[in-house]
Amino acid sequence: MADSEPKDAPPQPTQEQTEEGGPTKSALKKAAKAAEKEKKAAEKAAKQKEIEQQKAASEVDYATENYGPLPLNQSQSRPRIPRDDITTLASRVGEKVLVRARVQTSRAQGAKMVFLNLRQKTDSIQAVLVVSPETVSKQMVKWTASLADESIILIEGTAAKTSEPIKSATVSDVEIHVSKIFLIAGLDARLPFSVEDATRPDDPNRPETDDANAEPQFKRVLLETRLNNRVIDLRTTTNQAIFRLQSAIGDLFRQFLSGQGFIEIHSPKLQGAATESGASVFKVNYFKGNAFLAQSPQLAKQMAIAADFERVYEIGPVFRAEDSNTHRHMTEFMGLDLEMSIEEHYHEVMETLDGMLKNIFSGLRDKYKKEIQTVQKQYQADDFKWREGPEGTLVLSFREAVDILVEDGVPREELDDFSTANEKRLGVLIKQKYDTDYYIIDKFPMALRPFYTMPDPEDPTLSNSYDFFMRGEEILSGAQRIHDPKLLCEKMREKGVDPDSMKGYVDAFRMGCPPHGGGGIGLERVLMLFLKLNNIRRASLFPRDPKRLEP
Repeated sequence: MADSEPKDAPPQPTQEQTEEGGPTKSALKKAAKAAEKEKKAAEKAAKQKEIEQQKAASEVDYATENYGPLPLNQSQSRPRIPRDDITTLASRVGEKVLVRARVQTSRAQGAKMVFLNLRQKTDSIQAVLVVSPETVSKQMVKWTASLADESIILIEGTAAKTSEPIKSATVSDVEIHVSKIFLIAGLDARLPFSVEDATRPDDPNRPETDDANAEPQFKRVLLETRLNNRVIDLRTTTNQAIFRLQSAIGDLFRQFLSGQGFIEIHSPKLQGAATESGASVFKVNYFKGNAFLAQSPQLAKQMAIAADFERVYEIGPVFRAEDSNTHRHMTEFMGLDLEMSIEEHYHEVMETLDGMLKNIFSGLRDKYKKEIQTVQKQYQADDFKWREGPEGTLVLSFREAVDILVEDGVPREELDDFSTANEKRLGVLIKQKYDTDYYIIDKFPMALRPFYTMPDPEDPTLSNSYDFFMRGEEILSGAQRIHDPKLLCEKMREKGVDPDSMKGYVDAFRMGCPPHGGGGIGLERVLMLFLKLNNIRRASLFPRDPKRLEP
């Protein structure tokens, strides 16, 4: 027990104290480190608090009044504030503008800038939104960048000159610096394809695909997909131009014929008889019986002439129940028809039709260059050519047309009628020989024409009839009509038509009718061939064919 410490021995000094009781160097060092750590923590907390305060300050959206969805327009008010067409903005540089348009594409550049490509009908323009104090916040830029393509927006801003042309916009020398942007109508469904993809040049060498994930440079929207989603397809600048040209054809048709003393008529599309031109008809229920959709206004036009209207025309739907799934046939199309009395010779009618068509061609060329060029960007084609001046339109007889094909190696026995292939072949040969896309073939064989066609006075196997062609395809068929009731009944029986089944029509001629003739034109076919669209469905707003009744 000698080694044990006494119970009342004084405590020994710790490692952190000296023998005199003060802190050691180690304790002082440790305390200093603790104090330094506490100081840094306090500084960090203060800095974090400052950052949070700055962030909170920055998150205050000072532009809330300048963007966002507009209330549903239920015609609540009418402030009558003028809105601008983007095609006029070149003359508004430096001025405030208000524009309603669709967002075709958008591209954010960081968090402070977004570019918009805006579209109105056939035109587009660039708009730029940049963060600025009091007007455009980061939140406003972020919201704008999130807008879906094809949204309809209302923007306010300033028209500004660009430093260099903007290739992606048709209005290339002006852009809009946006200060306010509001959503009028967004999207509730996913787009089946982008309008940008649907506007790409129609390059047949590009692989066809409907794959939404396909590389943009290889994506090509198929015609079937376009027609199934026609509303989106019609928004392209190409289609906007196509249907402006279609409207122009109707206007030019009316203007020319009105100037020639014609009046417009509106014939019924429900007929009691099924037989008219030999084409198939649609039968429909009509109360306790049946009716038929009109193949053309042919009978009504002739009866109007018998009623002394002298010169009439009509623009209206035509129905053909033919199971033809070709590039140029539809079951419903828009007919441009005319009929006129003859003074001496049926060529008076042929020449009137010729003048009318050339007026349409020149009117499109001279007044709608922009629209034609817009279409040609997607559907590349040579400009349509026709003869002008004293030489006049090329007119060949049916026999002369046959001789041209025979010289090119087509067996004569195959040319009792022109097949589509031989029609096109003839068009190529005529273009090579006469440098024209437009011509007339006269004196068709009587066997190829409807019962109401007047026979040739010298050769009863031929008829006083003609077809007009564009780029090797028929666009108009016409003739002198039989106005003598006895001859009419004779020809009806030869074609297997009972005159008594069309008594109202035949009776019109029994009451006395002047010599007359006319023709019928397919509006969509004229448009297709003038622009070389290669499929008539591209020239029809909502095409109808044996396989399509929607949309």
